[in-house]
Amino acid sequence: MQVKSVYKYARISCLKAREVTRAIQGMPVSNALAVLAYTPKKAAFLVGKTLQSAVANAENNHEIDPDTLIVKSATATEGPSLSRIMPRARGSAAAIKKRMTHITVILDQKPESEKKDGAKAASAAEVVSTEKPKAKRARKAQDS
Repeated sequence: MQVKSVYKYARISCLKAREVTRAIQGMPVSNALAVLAYTPKKAAFLVGKTLQSAVANAENNHEIDPDTLIVKSATATEGPSLSRIMPRARGSAAAIKKRMTHITVILDQKPESEKKDGAKAASAAEVVSTEKPKAKRARKAQDS
């Protein structure tokens, strides 16, 4: 199940926002939130808000555990631009474009293979931990 959240008309250039969105793609949600919390950019704050909204959508609307989510895709696309002017020399004017961005975050559940691998690793750890005391007892018996 995929969960989506969109932040429209964010007042930041899409080039600046794309730097941040590329950094979190493919990460588990907890890691992505940690990366965004310590990234000193305005775009990190805006992408973080969108990511938290997507997590809330997953929990409340679809009843999905946030620990099982990964960031499938995070994109920043161009929105409209506000046209403004700046007075220049000799009565002329220069155009200023105040750009906007649409930030989209799509979350997906971890693939089943990763979940099964985690279960296999846990069961393998249990087997190893149960074998060690037997091996120790066998060595003690041989030493005696």
